[in-house]
Order: sequence, then C-alpha cells, then structure tokens
Amino acid sequence: MNHEAIEKVILAMATVRGADKTICPSEVARAMFGENWRSEMQTVRDAAFDLSAKKQVIILQKGKKVGLANLKGPIRIQINTSTENN
Repeated sequence: MNHEAIEKVILAMATVRGADKTICPSEVARAMFGENWRSEMQTVRDAAFDLSAKKQVIILQKGKKVGLANLKGPIRIQINTSTENN
C-alpha cells in the first residue's frame, strides 16, 4: 500500500467515526494489512502525522491534542472539522 492510500483510509475512517470521536492507528492497520498489521503500525502513524501537518486530522494522547515534537507513546486520531485550522 502506498502512503496516499493509507491517508485516504485514515480520513475515511475518522470521518465515519465522527468529529467528536477518535480512531486508533491499529484500526487502520488491521483494516488495510490483515495479519501483518503490527509491522505496518509505524507506516500508519507516519501517514497520520503527515495528515496532522496538513491540518486534516488532530493527533491526541490521553484525550488532549499533542504536538508531534512532544509525541511519545500511543496516539488517537480525530478528523479536523475546524475551519480555523484549514
């Protein structure tokens, strides 16, 4: 799978989940890579980080928005519906 395809799945899953909910990168990895999902987790996270840089999603830890420079550990992904950030 290419990076663009992963980004599209992240956006689709986060949009379906809704603006007030989040998805886990593992959900995307499982949907796209089946039994090999664990080995693709960093690829999915990287795609989410790129989408965050484009302000299309928000990266959260423990329910709070986190900057990529301060990132450590598990993340959640939320679709960004804020017009002020686009």
